[in-house]
Amino acid sequence: MNSTATPFSAACNAFLDLARAGCKARGAQLTPIRRDVLGLLHNAENGLKAYDLLARIKALRANATPPTVYRALDFLVEQGLVHKIERLNQFVVCRHGAHTFPGLFMVCRRCGKVSELHDPDLMGELARRAQAAGYQLDCQEVEIASICPDCLHASPAQGFEQMLTGGA
Repeated sequence: MNSTATPFSAACNAFLDLARAGCKARGAQLTPIRRDVLGLLHNAENGLKAYDLLARIKALRANATPPTVYRALDFLVEQGLVHKIERLNQFVVCRHGAHTFPGLFMVCRRCGKVSELHDPDLMGELARRAQAAGYQLDCQEVEIASICPDCLHASPAQGFEQMLTGGA
Protein backbone atom coordinates (compact mmCIF):
# COMPACT_ATOMS: atom_id res chain seq x y z
CA MET A 1 0.00 0.00 0.00
CA ASN A 2 1.42 3.43 -0.80
CA SER A 3 1.38 6.43 1.51
CA THR A 4 -1.43 8.17 -0.37
CA ALA A 5 -3.72 5.21 0.33
CA THR A 6 -3.02 4.91 4.05
CA PRO A 7 -6.06 5.08 6.31
CA PHE A 8 -5.13 8.34 8.03
CA SER A 9 -7.52 11.21 8.73
CA ALA A 10 -7.23 14.59 7.04
CA ALA A 11 -5.73 16.04 10.24
CA CYS A 12 -3.16 13.25 10.40
CA ASN A 13 -2.29 13.68 6.71
CA ALA A 14 -1.82 17.43 7.28
CA PHE A 15 0.54 16.61 10.17
CA LEU A 16 2.42 14.15 7.96
CA ASP A 17 2.73 16.73 5.16
CA LEU A 18 4.24 19.22 7.63
CA ALA A 19 6.63 16.52 8.86
CA ARG A 20 7.65 15.73 5.27
CA ALA A 21 8.28 19.41 4.56
CA GLY A 22 10.35 19.75 7.76
CA CYS A 23 12.44 16.72 6.84
CA LYS A 24 12.99 18.06 3.34
CA ALA A 25 14.08 21.43 4.73
CA ARG A 26 16.66 19.59 6.87
CA GLY A 27 17.89 17.58 3.87
CA ALA A 28 16.20 14.34 4.98
CA GLN A 29 13.47 12.28 3.37
CA LEU A 30 10.25 11.05 4.96
CA THR A 31 9.96 7.79 3.00
CA PRO A 32 6.60 5.98 2.70
CA ILE A 33 7.44 3.52 5.51
CA ARG A 34 8.62 6.35 7.78
CA ARG A 35 5.44 8.27 6.95
CA ASP A 36 3.27 5.28 7.83
CA VAL A 37 5.11 4.69 11.13
CA LEU A 38 4.72 8.38 11.99
CA GLY A 39 1.03 8.29 11.04
CA LEU A 40 0.38 5.27 13.24
CA LEU A 41 2.13 6.96 16.15
CA HIS A 42 0.18 10.16 15.53
CA ASN A 43 -3.04 8.17 15.86
CA ALA A 44 -1.91 6.52 19.12
CA GLU A 45 -2.40 9.23 21.75
CA ASN A 46 -0.16 7.60 24.36
CA GLY A 47 2.28 6.10 21.90
CA LEU A 48 3.15 2.52 21.05
CA LYS A 49 5.80 -0.02 21.87
CA ALA A 50 7.89 -1.07 18.86
CA TYR A 51 6.32 -4.52 18.52
CA ASP A 52 2.78 -3.12 18.80
CA LEU A 53 3.78 -0.69 16.07
CA LEU A 54 5.14 -3.57 13.99
CA ALA A 55 1.80 -5.39 14.26
CA ARG A 56 -0.03 -2.27 13.08
CA ILE A 57 2.39 -1.51 10.26
CA LYS A 58 2.02 -5.08 8.97
CA ALA A 59 -1.65 -4.27 8.30
CA LEU A 60 -0.38 -1.59 5.90
CA ARG A 61 2.81 -3.29 4.70
CA ALA A 62 2.79 -7.07 5.00
CA ASN A 63 6.54 -7.28 4.33
CA ALA A 64 7.51 -4.98 7.24
CA THR A 65 10.16 -6.42 9.56
CA PRO A 66 11.42 -5.39 13.01
CA PRO A 67 14.62 -3.83 11.58
CA THR A 68 12.54 -1.75 9.16
CA VAL A 69 10.40 -0.39 11.99
CA TYR A 70 13.41 0.26 14.25
CA ARG A 71 15.23 2.11 11.44
CA ALA A 72 12.13 4.23 10.83
CA LEU A 73 11.85 4.96 14.57
CA ASP A 74 15.55 5.89 14.79
CA PHE A 75 15.09 8.32 11.90
CA LEU A 76 11.94 9.86 13.39
CA VAL A 77 13.62 10.30 16.79
CA GLU A 78 16.69 11.82 15.09
CA GLN A 79 14.43 14.27 13.23
CA GLY A 80 12.69 15.29 16.46
CA LEU A 81 9.32 14.01 15.25
CA VAL A 82 9.06 11.20 17.80
CA HIS A 83 10.21 10.74 21.39
CA LYS A 84 11.14 7.50 23.11
CA ILE A 85 9.69 7.18 26.60
CA GLU A 86 12.26 4.96 28.30
CA ARG A 87 10.12 4.37 31.41
CA LEU A 88 7.49 2.65 29.26
CA ASN A 89 9.74 1.57 26.38
CA GLN A 90 7.39 3.17 23.87
CA PHE A 91 7.39 5.89 21.27
CA VAL A 92 5.18 8.99 21.08
CA VAL A 93 4.76 11.69 18.45
CA CYS A 94 6.12 15.12 19.29
CA ARG A 95 3.02 17.28 19.04
CA HIS A 96 4.97 20.52 19.47
CA GLY A 97 7.08 20.39 16.32
CA ALA A 98 10.74 19.49 16.23
CA HIS A 99 12.68 21.24 18.98
CA THR A 100 16.29 21.33 20.07
CA PHE A 101 15.73 21.01 23.82
CA PRO A 102 14.77 17.76 25.57
CA GLY A 103 11.08 16.96 25.82
CA LEU A 104 9.49 17.03 29.27
CA PHE A 105 7.03 14.18 29.81
CA MET A 106 4.59 13.46 32.58
CA VAL A 107 4.08 9.67 32.76
CA CYS A 108 1.15 8.42 34.82
CA ARG A 109 2.27 5.64 37.17
CA ARG A 110 -1.26 4.23 37.30
CA CYS A 111 -2.53 4.12 33.71
CA GLY A 112 0.55 4.91 31.59
CA LYS A 113 -0.86 8.10 30.05
CA VAL A 114 1.92 10.26 28.59
CA SER A 115 1.71 14.05 28.22
CA GLU A 116 4.43 16.27 26.83
CA LEU A 117 4.86 19.63 28.51
CA HIS A 118 6.33 22.13 26.07
CA ASP A 119 8.34 24.48 28.27
CA PRO A 120 11.64 25.64 26.72
CA ASP A 121 12.29 28.03 29.62
CA LEU A 122 12.04 25.26 32.21
CA MET A 123 14.17 22.88 30.15
CA GLY A 124 16.75 25.63 29.55
CA GLU A 125 16.90 26.28 33.28
CA LEU A 126 17.29 22.56 33.98
CA ALA A 127 20.17 22.39 31.49
CA ARG A 128 21.81 25.47 33.06
CA ARG A 129 21.46 24.05 36.58
CA ALA A 130 22.90 20.72 35.47
CA GLN A 131 25.82 22.51 33.82
CA ALA A 132 26.41 24.62 36.95
CA ALA A 133 26.65 21.36 38.92
CA GLY A 134 29.21 20.06 36.40
CA TYR A 135 26.80 17.90 34.42
CA GLN A 136 25.44 17.94 30.90
CA LEU A 137 21.99 16.59 30.06
CA ASP A 138 22.46 13.42 28.04
CA CYS A 139 18.91 12.70 27.01
CA GLN A 140 16.25 13.55 24.50
CA GLU A 141 13.49 13.28 27.09
CA VAL A 142 13.04 14.02 30.76
CA GLU A 143 10.37 11.79 32.27
CA ILE A 144 8.56 12.54 35.50
CA ALA A 145 6.52 9.87 37.25
CA SER A 146 3.15 11.40 38.06
CA ILE A 147 -0.56 10.72 38.42
CA CYS A 148 -2.72 11.99 35.54
CA PRO A 149 -5.89 14.02 36.15
CA ASP A 150 -8.15 11.06 35.30
CA CYS A 151 -6.45 8.78 37.82
CA LEU A 152 -6.20 11.55 40.39
CA HIS A 153 -9.96 12.04 40.32
CA ALA A 154 -10.87 8.35 40.09
CA SER A 155 -12.22 6.64 43.17
CA PRO A 156 -9.70 4.46 45.03
CA ALA A 157 -11.44 1.34 43.68
CA GLN A 158 -11.27 2.67 40.09
CA GLY A 159 -7.60 3.58 40.57
CA PHE A 160 -6.81 0.08 41.81
CA GLU A 161 -8.72 -1.44 38.88
CA GLN A 162 -6.80 0.80 36.42
CA MET A 163 -3.50 -0.34 37.91
CA LEU A 164 -4.49 -4.02 37.49
CA THR A 165 -5.71 -3.60 33.91
CA GLY A 166 -3.02 -1.16 32.74
CA GLY A 167 -5.54 1.61 32.16
CA ALA A 168 -7.88 -0.42 29.98
